Amino acid sequence: MDNLNYGVIGNCKSAALISDKASIDFLCLPVFSSFTVFGKLLDNEKGGEFAIQVSPDYVIKQNYIKNTNILITHFQKGKDQFDIIDFMPRYDLGEHSNYGPPDLIRYIKHISGRPQFTINYNPKLWYAKHETYHKINKHYIKSFTKKGPYESLYLYSSIDLTEILNKEIITLDHDQFFLLSYNQKIILPNLTQINLQFERTKVYWLNWSTNTTKFPKYNEEIYRSALVLKLLTYEKTGALIAAVTTSLPETIGESRNWDYRFCWLRDASMTVSVLVTVGHGYTAKSFLNYVLNVTPYKNETIQIMYGIHGEKKLKEETLPHLSGYLNSKPVRIGNDAYKQQQHDIYGVLMDLIYYNFTIYGSKLDNTEELWTIVRSFVRNVTKNWKKPDQGIWEFRRSKKHFVFSKVLCWVALDRAVKIATILGQNEYILDWFKLRNIIKNDILTHGWNQQVGAFTQSYGSHHFDAANLLMEDYGFIEAGDPKYISTVQKTKEVLCKDGLMYRYNNEDDFGVSKSAFTVCTFWMIHSLYKIGEEEEAIKMFNKILSYRNYLGLFSEDIDFKTKRLLGNFPQAYSHIALIKTAITLSQDRKLDDVYRLHNIYHE
Repeated sequence: MDNLNYGVIGNCKSAALISDKASIDFLCLPVFSSFTVFGKLLDNEKGGEFAIQVSPDYVIKQNYIKNTNILITHFQKGKDQFDIIDFMPRYDLGEHSNYGPPDLIRYIKHISGRPQFTINYNPKLWYAKHETYHKINKHYIKSFTKKGPYESLYLYSSIDLTEILNKEIITLDHDQFFLLSYNQKIILPNLTQINLQFERTKVYWLNWSTNTTKFPKYNEEIYRSALVLKLLTYEKTGALIAAVTTSLPETIGESRNWDYRFCWLRDASMTVSVLVTVGHGYTAKSFLNYVLNVTPYKNETIQIMYGIHGEKKLKEETLPHLSGYLNSKPVRIGNDAYKQQQHDIYGVLMDLIYYNFTIYGSKLDNTEELWTIVRSFVRNVTKNWKKPDQGIWEFRRSKKHFVFSKVLCWVALDRAVKIATILGQNEYILDWFKLRNIIKNDILTHGWNQQVGAFTQSYGSHHFDAANLLMEDYGFIEAGDPKYISTVQKTKEVLCKDGLMYRYNNEDDFGVSKSAFTVCTFWMIHSLYKIGEEEEAIKMFNKILSYRNYLGLFSEDIDFKTKRLLGNFPQAYSHIALIKTAITLSQDRKLDDVYRLHNIYHE
């Protein structure tokens, strides 16, 4: 399938990708990082799918119910019409509690005529590594494994279960349903209950969207991106994953295929900051609790990423029995990047902690714990900022003095000074202030390349890096500073191609990248706007918006030539940057209005 023509549904526990023909091609249960139940996306033959199949003369259209994460696929052949309404139940139980089981519901809504279809129900548990067996019970189809780790899945339906497994033609003359669950149901589902779950889930998402800040421009794009980011949150622990999928390649046929179903603290911190900006402050409190739970003792180094339950070891392995997305091997599960040293992590987290203190002051329930983290981070930055690291782009076999990593070390000290001021901890301020200035002077001395007229990727390098565009956003340098203006302009000249950005164009562990990194294009747009090139920024923004898929979703990468979406999907980084850039381009509103502080405690 070209251009990742998928919608995403979810309930802050797991998520599914559903094709524009209503086939569920990717789903992990019971949580985001579990094994695949359906994995056709990773192997067209072996992966497994849950498809609704109609004759070729049906016209099929797909859309979200406005301001929700409920997907509707409409089928029509003359008078014969029906909808597949796909959602994962999520609704309010009161007292800040939400219902979100490891379930997926397909509500088949009869509209007119007598439409016909067949059902290809073909789950393949445990990444299709072993055969999946099916057994028809009186009330459900149980799918299970006999080899490897035991797993099972339950399908309930108002349609005859034998007809489903035998792929018989179904003639629709009234509403029907499927309920797919990781758990056996104690109370048997029926159509009335399914309709109630649909209505309650719809109300939940509509209420959530109502609490999302409105802006002078680009509200539709902001709302859809915010809904995507909310889907990527794991409510149980407060973790936020980078993307729903694993192993979707940055370039077709190549091996830059990674598992993104984990919580990168940097990406998650940026996600939280954006969600708070658009009115959803509760997410920040949940994520900070997650950080507190995974943060090691005072004498340990924090990892760049963890599992959604706080797992520290994310051992990477390949699944050679799967052919990969469009035959792009290998398929990977786990991610060895958890072992890497990336000094920027301290600055990103410190920025988020500072942001929370600016809102709550010293009234946070966990103020003392956060203050302990602040001091621990400063100790780590003091110890490590002079050392090379693997950088934001996770170079696997080399360490360098990356300029962006140094800038974020400066951010860590800058925010630490400000936090100490807020909390009245004056005894720390002078030493931290001095170190902050030392780091900044070091960057200005060694990170600026006079010959090329820009801040470069690493000390002594002539290569450019799009991450340096964030210098202004983090307050390291003013937008009007000639060095920043020159860096933006030179970076655009070297890394921009047909309106899209490389993150860098020098060789890494896998050669030279061949695709555009979506978030970097948004960073460039944001930077151009800040340095006064507003017309060019708006032009680039409108252009990149046209490359979203038909439902408004972005992946990690875009092919320069064909503009097809590549990489894991939907990608938090891309939608974070879309929202931030849209807000920047909507500059009619003061930031105090944006934050809507009266909504901090409510979603």
